[in-house]
Amino acid sequence: MSRPALRTAIFAACGFAAVAAATAPAVFAQSFPARPITLICPWPPGGSTDTHLRQFAQIASKHLGQNIVVENKPGAGGMLGPGTMAKTAQPDGYTVSQLPMGAFRIPHMQKVDWHPLNDFTYIIGITGYTFGVVVKADSPFKSLKDLIDYAKTNPGKFSYGSTGTGTSPHLLMDELGMKTGAQFLHVPFKGNADSTQALMGGHVMAQSDATGWGRHVDAGTFRLLVTFGEKRTKWNAPTAKELGIDIVSYSPYGIVAPKGMDPKIQKFLHDAFRKALDDAEHMKVLAQLDQVYWYKSSEDYARWAAETFKAERATIERVGLLLK
Repeated sequence: MSRPALRTAIFAACGFAAVAAATAPAVFAQSFPARPITLICPWPPGGSTDTHLRQFAQIASKHLGQNIVVENKPGAGGMLGPGTMAKTAQPDGYTVSQLPMGAFRIPHMQKVDWHPLNDFTYIIGITGYTFGVVVKADSPFKSLKDLIDYAKTNPGKFSYGSTGTGTSPHLLMDELGMKTGAQFLHVPFKGNADSTQALMGGHVMAQSDATGWGRHVDAGTFRLLVTFGEKRTKWNAPTAKELGIDIVSYSPYGIVAPKGMDPKIQKFLHDAFRKALDDAEHMKVLAQLDQVYWYKSSEDYARWAAETFKAERATIERVGLLLK
């Protein structure tokens, strides 16, 4: 090739590259998402997280321009779904998952084949749970004091259901026992819906969980004895702090994807989910479930995850569950 022809070819290539760079965002915006997105709910259908995520997905779909399909994958304290996603799904934006607090606790308690900081792309923080303890409406336990007195008098005989070993509802009861001298019998389930059925059927004496019990309290089926937030919820049961027990628990969660996601896709998802988070319809959902607004950008969510993973080690060690 002659020198002039070579120069012409080089200039043409450079021009093509410049045009390609200029049009890349437009092409990307048009190409993603090209099909429905799967949002993994790592809890059974019918629970509080499932209820929230299904409504969030419906609202977010209009901001994404594609449907979001919620897929339930319960188990392993809420980590079967995201853990499986981390190992098997592509980081192409078409599979995302809710990430519960168990992600930052379970690795301190047992060996796992995923890492909370290295195996996920953090997209956005969205909300958090309110926790409480409920009994059946016809239960002889009218107050938290009744429950604690029975558990102290009958060590290991007061049974309660939770969403799994190492989850916030489980650790709350462990801490309650440590601070009051009561001994409880923990019965772990895959999620809120399962433990609710167990309480309704009389298989456990109480349920420690997030606000999935709310509709049953509203219906008069369950009695709410205590909540663990800074202030009372709309059900107006006393907080543990009001009762002289120094426990405040807050369990936020967000949405993550497999590691290695293209930053452009990460930003696209973040921006769409942020619009859904701030949508007036979603704010109504949070109010109905008595869940807090907890926005974290991708960067802030990843930073919070690193800090929380470190801090949760101390929590697990305090309750005697640290992996030896």
